[in-house]
Amino acid sequence: MTEDDGTWWAGASAVVLVVLLAALALAPAPQAVGAAPVRVLTFNVHHGAGPDGRVDLDRLAAEIRATGADVVGLQEVDRHYGERSGSADQPGVLGALLGMHVVFGAHVDLDPLAPGAARRQYGTAILTRFPVLSWSDTLLPAAGPAAEPRGLLEAVLAAPSGPVRVATTHLAHDSGTARLAQARFVVDRLAGSAEPVLLLGDLNAPPQAPEIALLTAWSADAGADGEPTFPAAAPVERIDYVLAEGRILSHEVRPTASSDHRPVLAAVLVG
Repeated sequence: MTEDDGTWWAGASAVVLVVLLAALALAPAPQAVGAAPVRVLTFNVHHGAGPDGRVDLDRLAAEIRATGADVVGLQEVDRHYGERSGSADQPGVLGALLGMHVVFGAHVDLDPLAPGAARRQYGTAILTRFPVLSWSDTLLPAAGPAAEPRGLLEAVLAAPSGPVRVATTHLAHDSGTARLAQARFVVDRLAGSAEPVLLLGDLNAPPQAPEIALLTAWSADAGADGEPTFPAAAPVERIDYVLAEGRILSHEVRPTASSDHRPVLAAVLVG
């Protein structure tokens, strides 16, 4: 090989290397090896009371188990609340039945009916197969001095693809103005998350409402153009949502005998 031949070969190699590096730079970042979607469920459980009026946590747990959900956001959950739910610790019972970690946000917190008894609480819960790294519960702007308190329950979870922030909420049912203020609060709080966010909840408004438009401008609606979710027996309104920062793979509204809302299941690739 002559000296000129060597120069040509070195130059060609350099060009090939530059092309390969440029292609790698433009290629999308691969998912982590073995990354699997997170199956998330939102479910307003109506303190476990089905359309038949019966409170049955075994029935409710069986429905949740059948979804294969990794993470569940629950609304309208009782904890030692009173006679309507047998004063049960519903999040604790469901967590034990499902073998899941539990965090609970008490947005209604009342004195016990008898000295020494547990406080009467009502709110939201997150059940998860993944370890809980941290959690918090924050009250939302109130609809009025006599309105039911609403909150945003958050948990950072150690999902296989990396930490993910799951939040569940239940917006005001009787005031669009209050819901809009609550939705702004939710976006302001979650938009700066260091982790990808999954927001699960009964948002008490249809997709075309301003408060929903505000939320879906920030995070994708997993069930865009999805089925109605309320009332459970013959749903006509879509008010239960999964919003996700991630690649949405599937969305399903499931039947139920355990509540007046239908649960919503989605598979999301996060991380």
